[in-house]
Amino acid sequence: MLDNFKGYLLKIGAVKANYVPYYLKWVAECYSFLNIPDSTRINSDQKKQFLTDLAKRYEDWQVKQADTALRLYDYFLSRELNKFNHVDQNEQDKWIAIEEKMRDAIRLRHMSYSTEKTYLLWVRGFRAFVKGKDPALLEGVDLQDFLSHLVIEKKVSASTQNQALSAIVFLFRHVLEKDIGNELSAVRARQRRRLPVVLTMKEIGQIFNQMTGVHRLMAMLTYGCGLRLHECLRLRIKDVDFEQNMVIVMSGKGDKDRRTVLPESLKDDLIRHIAEMKYLYEKDRKDDINGVWLPDALERKYPNAGKEWAWFWLFPSKSLSVDPHTLLVRRHHIHPVSLQKAFYDALRKAGIAKHASVHTLRHSFTTHLLEKGYDIRTIQELLGHKNLQTTMIYTHVATKNILGVRSPLDK
Repeated sequence: MLDNFKGYLLKIGAVKANYVPYYLKWVAECYSFLNIPDSTRINSDQKKQFLTDLAKRYEDWQVKQADTALRLYDYFLSRELNKFNHVDQNEQDKWIAIEEKMRDAIRLRHMSYSTEKTYLLWVRGFRAFVKGKDPALLEGVDLQDFLSHLVIEKKVSASTQNQALSAIVFLFRHVLEKDIGNELSAVRARQRRRLPVVLTMKEIGQIFNQMTGVHRLMAMLTYGCGLRLHECLRLRIKDVDFEQNMVIVMSGKGDKDRRTVLPESLKDDLIRHIAEMKYLYEKDRKDDINGVWLPDALERKYPNAGKEWAWFWLFPSKSLSVDPHTLLVRRHHIHPVSLQKAFYDALRKAGIAKHASVHTLRHSFTTHLLEKGYDIRTIQELLGHKNLQTTMIYTHVATKNILGVRSPLDK
């Protein structure tokens, strides 16, 4: 079996060729220590027992290398043992029922539709990986193998691996009702903390100059208020307070509400835009179109609130669409791809080579406020960050930090 493992390591390129003999050595030592055949998968307790013994005789980096070797070998064994598995119709029917339960569990917790689609995609990928194994027989080791498959063969990023982990852990906890905490030795991938891309005020002006119509207004509002993309899209008429110069963000990230500043320079454009949207709203009422989407609890309590002007989208779509939850035909907000495409086109026309997106406008809002000397706690509240450390990352990209430190060479 170890000869096949050697060929597998060289084939997938997960380990440098000159390190392969060491990986084989650790695996051989482990199975000799446990005195079991090398075709048997070991559990976490057995591996811990071996690594603890190994730590008495070797350095930490060697123990970590042995741990990695055993993880790879365990994944290799899982592939070999699953080669001849077949799926029957009964198991397929069980997985169809599992998907329905997964969908119900997600909606019960009021998670977004995009999260629902993403989680179900990962469940289908997991189902394909375990070859339609009976859901009742799934264990934590199956999830561990799936994560190893994503890293070793699919070579996904740490953020993608963590997204898959969240989806399948949700499946185990809330659908299969299984606690896999003790069995799961795979941990969340450690993500590298990267500095955000930030546009200068001149570059932002160049981008806005290449945009027109509602997309330009949305981009300017996103930058001027420090909004996330979906926060901008989901704004309602009632969320813009012209008297107090603020925008109310309802159910932002983490289902939190917050207030942020309304740019004075956008007031006239917003007033004209809202007046134009009033005609679209009145046309919907005249045509007896279903009201706009509302949060579930609110829609049940006030079934006609979706037809009120205050709840109408600030940036409604020009066309009607089918609500995926209720299957009702209604008017939704502008699709995110529409704004993203308009932004990328403007970025290209402006000749800016930075790897920027609509979310970069939010990064730029934060950085520019820091450069102007605003208090970081105030900025944290405007952004809706739970932890100050998240906001602090922007101090590393500000042209001049809040202490005004300059290089001694400049003097």
